[in-house]
Amino acid sequence: MSRLHELTLPLSEERVRDLRVGDMVTLTGAVTVSIGIPTHKRMAEAVRKGEALPVDLNGGAFFHLSTYVREQDGISVPLYLNPSTSTRYNAWMPDIVRGLGLRLVGGKGGLDDASVAALRECGCAYLSFLGGGLPLLSRALRGVRSSHWNEYISQFRLLTLDVAALGPCTVAIDAHGASIYDNLRERAQGRMPDILDRLRRARQAT
Repeated sequence: MSRLHELTLPLSEERVRDLRVGDMVTLTGAVTVSIGIPTHKRMAEAVRKGEALPVDLNGGAFFHLSTYVREQDGISVPLYLNPSTSTRYNAWMPDIVRGLGLRLVGGKGGLDDASVAALRECGCAYLSFLGGGLPLLSRALRGVRSSHWNEYISQFRLLTLDVAALGPCTVAIDAHGASIYDNLRERAQGRMPDILDRLRRARQAT
């Protein structure tokens, strides 16, 4: 049965390993976001070189969420949150997960097998955010905690945002390697022979 977890960041490994595929989560605290491919390359390169990032992500969350930050009366204001497709970052996510002590990553669409292995090894889970859920997700925004690599456009920067009750989002890959995407693929493949047979019979009947 699916459970709802109201989580406050940062998180312990034990707390994340208690999450199971299909559980629902809301998040409060600081989350770091970027949808920049240059940003991911830079993060992974820093990990490989043993260099520290400008923000400490140990025990934290890094999400493929897009936002635009507007300067208003000297204050940085994030205008929205919208998920991006995580598979675009497969090449760099294993290094990022293994090197930064992350407890949660996420976006939409899941991650590849190499990334899932890193999640299982490190006690990190992948959260799926509602595609097209911008109005719902944006209600959680409370402000900008920090902004780094500001030579990039707003959506590509390494932004740490304060959020309250962000979500709900789904635990789509848990820290034990179970994946909602694998489950759906197996169910679809199981239904495929019957669908193909019905299509064949329909063609023969016309």
